[in-house]
Amino acid sequence: MTKHVHGGNIYTYKNCLDFSANCNPLGTPESVKQAVRDSLEYMKDYPQVGYAPLKKAIAEYEGVASESVICGNGAAELVFSLCQAVKPKKALIPVPTFAEYEQALTSCGCEVEHVLLREEEGFSLQDSFINWLHRDLDMVFLCNPNNPTGISIDREFLFRVLRVCREMDILLVVDECFLDFMEEPGRYTLKAQLSRYHNLFLLKAFTKRYAMAGIRLGYGITENTELLDAMTQVTQPWNISVMAQAAGIAALKETAYVEEGRQMVFREAKYLKEELQRLGMEVFPSEANYIFFHGPENLFEICVEQGVLIRDCSNYSGLRKGYYRVAVRTHEEIRN
Repeated sequence: MTKHVHGGNIYTYKNCLDFSANCNPLGTPESVKQAVRDSLEYMKDYPQVGYAPLKKAIAEYEGVASESVICGNGAAELVFSLCQAVKPKKALIPVPTFAEYEQALTSCGCEVEHVLLREEEGFSLQDSFINWLHRDLDMVFLCNPNNPTGISIDREFLFRVLRVCREMDILLVVDECFLDFMEEPGRYTLKAQLSRYHNLFLLKAFTKRYAMAGIRLGYGITENTELLDAMTQVTQPWNISVMAQAAGIAALKETAYVEEGRQMVFREAKYLKEELQRLGMEVFPSEANYIFFHGPENLFEICVEQGVLIRDCSNYSGLRKGYYRVAVRTHEEIRN
């Protein structure tokens, strides 16, 4: 597995229209940009330890207690601090999925077991996944909707997984970073189960919802206070910059912007799928703000020559050359 190869590599592929990074197609809100500019006055100062105002704003947005929130330098940092805090001996992940889960697990010496998501089954998580859970597992990572496939996991099935994990003393980590771009996110989130299941940890990020990838800000929610304390112990101080804290607080007020971005994704995802199918690509039923498809093995190179950057997914575990992911962008950008 190739490490740390992701979308959004605009620095190598300059002058390309970036369809490889899955962010809100509206771009970063102006209020967030202004908050970053205003925060530069405090560049000489250390960030606020504990970032209480940011945690309060996140808690109000999510409808949870501030004590249940932990922030990271992107959701990816939280994946690593989770693994460093738990120190799992054995973990389970479906593949293909976000590469950082496995990298974080192996960085602390954990043995990783894989459940292959099969193309003939639409890359969806099957009922048989329950049979892969066993008492030697310490952690399970699930991404909902999954990255890179965009396939969701039904909440009723997640309930079953969560219950079995609690019975077997397994920590279930559910990455909901792309959930905002599904048509009915409330049908899929496990947030309402946090108070009943202390073996549940939810991952969220500002990156996708507010197009803030360069700011690096993510957060986790759990009511397992022992876990949060352990994560804090392995996290470096001042991990959330002054600029990131200001940007996050401003972003959470942008409710109309989020809904406008969601509606654009719903419209343009349909158009993008139709255009890809018209070009002869095999398109899978992605439900997020990106489309997963199969095409010619040299499509990445062809697109770069045309000034378009897409995500070559051949470095994902469980995939081979010819699988790609493209972000949903504006109608004009897709058409051109």
